[in-house]
Amino acid sequence: MNDLAALLPLVAILALFWFMVIRPQQRRAREVSALQNSIDVGQRVMMSSGIFGTVMSIADDKVRLQIAPGTEIEIARAAIAKVESPSHELGEERGDA
Repeated sequence: MNDLAALLPLVAILALFWFMVIRPQQRRAREVSALQNSIDVGQRVMMSSGIFGTVMSIADDKVRLQIAPGTEIEIARAAIAKVESPSHELGEERGDA
């Protein structure tokens, strides 16, 4: 019984670590994976390096982005960190539309 009582704080610390660190990381990884799999041609995205571009084509784990008129680059799908809102929504927020 005394050995079990000595293990109880260790089990509590491991459970706390699980709920505070590992579980949120797994949830964030699932969200990022879902975002990267939902990318469509024509969307404006931001890479993890901060470069913005428009998706021109998607092939397996590679994406071709147009970063300037006539300038396209090929990146790994995993490099996409964010999908920007459509421009017409941004215009409505500013009152331009």
